[in-house]
Amino acid sequence: MEAAGCGADRRRKSIKDKAKISLRKYDVGDKFSHLPLTKASVLMPLMVKDEKLHVLFTVRSMKLRRSPGEVCFPGGKSEATDRDEIATALREAKEEVGLCPEQVEVICRLVPGIDKVNVFSCFQMGSLITPVAGFIDDSFQACPNPEEVSAVFVVPLDYFINPVKYTALPYRASDGVSHWMHSFVYDDPEHNTSYEIWGLTAHFAVFLALVIFGERPTFDVEYDLDNLISSSEDSLLALYKTQHEKRKSKL
Repeated sequence: MEAAGCGADRRRKSIKDKAKISLRKYDVGDKFSHLPLTKASVLMPLMVKDEKLHVLFTVRSMKLRRSPGEVCFPGGKSEATDRDEIATALREAKEEVGLCPEQVEVICRLVPGIDKVNVFSCFQMGSLITPVAGFIDDSFQACPNPEEVSAVFVVPLDYFINPVKYTALPYRASDGVSHWMHSFVYDDPEHNTSYEIWGLTAHFAVFLALVIFGERPTFDVEYDLDNLISSSEDSLLALYKTQHEKRKSKL
């Protein structure tokens, strides 16, 4: 039994180490921190469970004014006391689910997103939202703040490249252009509940899976998968330019 346990530990470590190597190649650091937009961050908590990578999500409390009942990553708006985007993500995770900063091995910051429509995410339209990837132990027991979070669950990360239930939802962005957004339905066997993961949260989950697995998904994505780093950054800057020009036109 001891030898079997050691073998499982080695496999978990191998899975984690490979993911960390992939993630660090896509670390943007503070490259986009200068953009003059309202700042927010989310933490994407990864864990190795049953020898597979999983990622943790929350369900927003029905008491909240913005996006009640929606699936999100732990996160929120930057505060003046936050040192950087990582500090924002860690602070929010502790406030929402009781995940202490020392329980998180932060790996990197990935390319941010900009909320394009009021229903796209849990944040203010036009916010620059930085996803922070980090590892937590699979033994972590969440303590949800009932004022902010009604449930916590985990999903195998490969679900976001090879889903069972997927839909591309049409929406019209603030620039008036029609687009598509990802929508996944995950049937969670642990809670016997189905969760819909869509909008910017799904966008980040898909990008996280693309970075770590390097595989083509079973659905279309907006990136050039052969040049994922440059195409994802170009996509962000093009969206920022559109938002910036729109604000200038209103002045």
